Amino acid sequence: MATVSALSLYPIKGCAGVVVERAALAPTGLANDRLFAPVGPGGGIVWQGEAPKLAAVQVQVLHDGAKLALSAPGAGELVLDVVEDGPVLPVEVDKWPGSGIDQGDEVAEWLSDAIGKPVRLVREPAWTNRARDGVDPSALLVLSLSTLDGLNARITARGANPVPMDRFRPNIVISGWPEPHTEDRVARMTVGGTEIGFGELAIRCAVTLVDQTTGVRVGPEPLRTLADYRREPDGVSFGLKAAVLTPGDIAVGDEVTVTEWR
Repeated sequence: MATVSALSLYPIKGCAGVVVERAALAPTGLANDRLFAPVGPGGGIVWQGEAPKLAAVQVQVLHDGAKLALSAPGAGELVLDVVEDGPVLPVEVDKWPGSGIDQGDEVAEWLSDAIGKPVRLVREPAWTNRARDGVDPSALLVLSLSTLDGLNARITARGANPVPMDRFRPNIVISGWPEPHTEDRVARMTVGGTEIGFGELAIRCAVTLVDQTTGVRVGPEPLRTLADYRREPDGVSFGLKAAVLTPGDIAVGDEVTVTEWR
C-alpha cells in the first residue's frame, strides 16, 4: 500500500522547508507554502542558484501566519510581524500578479546580511489567485522514495555520494511504490480525503546542487546523473508537479490510491 511518508512546505521561496505531520490542502497547494519571496533591488526573485545561503535560512510560521520566526547561521534570529496590507513593490515572482507586499526594513536588512546579497522580503498579495480556471497545475511537488532510490543507485554506481530527498524540495513524499518514477504515470490519485492530478513533469535546476542544510553549492550531482537518463526538451525531469482537484486535509500516513493512469 502506498502512503504519504513526509510532508513539507516552504513559506519563503528558496529558504528551508518546514516538515509537518498534517496540513490543509487548498487549490493553490499546502497552506502557507511559498507565500513569501526574497526579491532583489529590481524586483526579480532571488533564488538559490545565485544565493545558495538561502537554503540555510530556517523559517517557522507562528500564530496562524501572523508572525514568522527566522534564523540562519551567523545571523541569529528574527521574529517578524507579517504585513498583509502595506506598501506594494513591483516584483517578478512566478504566479504572482506583478506585485508583492513589502515586509519592512528590519527583515530586509537581516535577510540581506544572512545570505550576503541585498534583498527585500515580500508577501504574496491576498487578492492573488494562482489557480487558472480554479486549478494550479503546479500547486504541489510530489516525489516517491523509489524514485530517489533509483537515482541514488545510479549515482553511487559511478562512485559519487547519494543525495538526500531535500535537494528536490518536495511537498509530498510517497512510499510503497516499488517502481521508480511511478508518479510520472499518475493522472489522478486520492491522498486521504483529497484528490490530486497530473500537472507537468518537474524540470530540475541548479537548486538541486545546493546542500540544503549548509547552504553551500556542492554539485555536480544529481544533475550530472539525471542528464544520463531523464532528459526532456527543456531540461531534466525528476518528480511530478500536481494540481489539487479536491481540497481537504492531508497527513503523514494517509493512503495514496491511483484512480487513473496517464
